[in-house]
Amino acid sequence: MKTTLRRDQLHKQIDLLPDDLVEQIADFALFLLAKRKAAPGYEEWSEAQWQNFALEQFFREDDDVTYTIADAREVYRP
Repeated sequence: MKTTLRRDQLHKQIDLLPDDLVEQIADFALFLLAKRKAAPGYEEWSEAQWQNFALEQFFREDDDVTYTIADAREVYRP
């Protein structure tokens, strides 16, 4: 199977997946790049791509971190 055909099939399959699985695929791709010591193409991202990434990270629903007063005291020391 040609590489371009595989890429097209992957794109179509990814477009149909729920967001949480797409995030796992993205994490796996970064893992593979790190394993090969290949830098991801972030330096090639446009400003719009960075804005979209920042907004996606900001609005992620799995960011339910709970902080306590003890945590705040540990970080803030007057």
